[in-house]
Amino acid sequence: MTDAVTLSPQEARDLARTALMRVGMVETAATALAGATVDAEMAGKNAIGFTHLTDYLRSLVDGRIDGRAEPLITSPVPAIVKCDAMGGVAQHGFAIALEELVTKAKALGIAVFTVQNSYTTGELGWYAAQLAQEGLVAIAATNGPALLAGAGSRLPVYCTNPLAFAAPLADGRFLLVDQASSATAYVKIREAAARGEAIPAGWALDQEGEPTTDPFAAMKGALLAFGGTRGANVALMVEVLAAGLTGANWSLDAPDFQAGDASPGVGLFLLALAPQLLADGFSTRFAEQVERLSGVYGVHIPGLDRVERQRQAESAGIVLPRQLFDSISSFRRN
Repeated sequence: MTDAVTLSPQEARDLARTALMRVGMVETAATALAGATVDAEMAGKNAIGFTHLTDYLRSLVDGRIDGRAEPLITSPVPAIVKCDAMGGVAQHGFAIALEELVTKAKALGIAVFTVQNSYTTGELGWYAAQLAQEGLVAIAATNGPALLAGAGSRLPVYCTNPLAFAAPLADGRFLLVDQASSATAYVKIREAAARGEAIPAGWALDQEGEPTTDPFAAMKGALLAFGGTRGANVALMVEVLAAGLTGANWSLDAPDFQAGDASPGVGLFLLALAPQLLADGFSTRFAEQVERLSGVYGVHIPGLDRVERQRQAESAGIVLPRQLFDSISSFRRN
């Protein structure tokens, strides 16, 4: 038996969708989540691809996700689309609302999409990328259960609270910035623990609020923000957008996404802008600027290789560790 399994993107989507439906998720939700999972995997974001899918599967079995939830979509004013995930997943509501959101943004120049009462939102950049592929500029923010110490605190008060930004180029590629407010993503701590490896100094505190390089101690303590107070301030801004403006749980009030039977009930905030209504020839001008930055000044432009990575995965396939493939394939409803 080989240590890895290679799947085509469609086979990978089928694997994820089938596993999710076996543990009680409705097909529309399973299809949306499977698509987001495979997109993350194809983009090289393995930690929030199939590895994170096992969190969704366990949460469906344990009751932290309502697999049969039907998102409630409302539009109180033309430029705002609101989604109550009803204890389900944000990917489901976003997939339902995407066409309406894009139409509103292109007609009005700006549109906002919010989600409350959701499980963790997965790869945040996926939401922004979907809008960039429609020619829109997007800003996304999400929160989750408290993992990150705030400025001046040694206790976790925010989640990793990532912020994502995407902007389209004229050639179909797009800029995509997707980064946590923490010095590293929580999944990186968990991966280090699984490998029995130490983590770098400056990533986390232990339960006593002391700096630690022990990943197990870090998971019982608190993550640290990037850049100290500056990163913690970003986390606070994200908290206001993702929890405050959506009506979702503050990170301090969000149940654990890995234990218990209650949904974290967290939020997603997404702002979509139509650049063509703000500046003539934006995509062409931006493409020229990106070329100048990267070609002349050697600036790394994040996200430009995402489309190429996905194209490579279309031909080469998606490689999953055998143990992970077997784990996903084995999930069954109790």
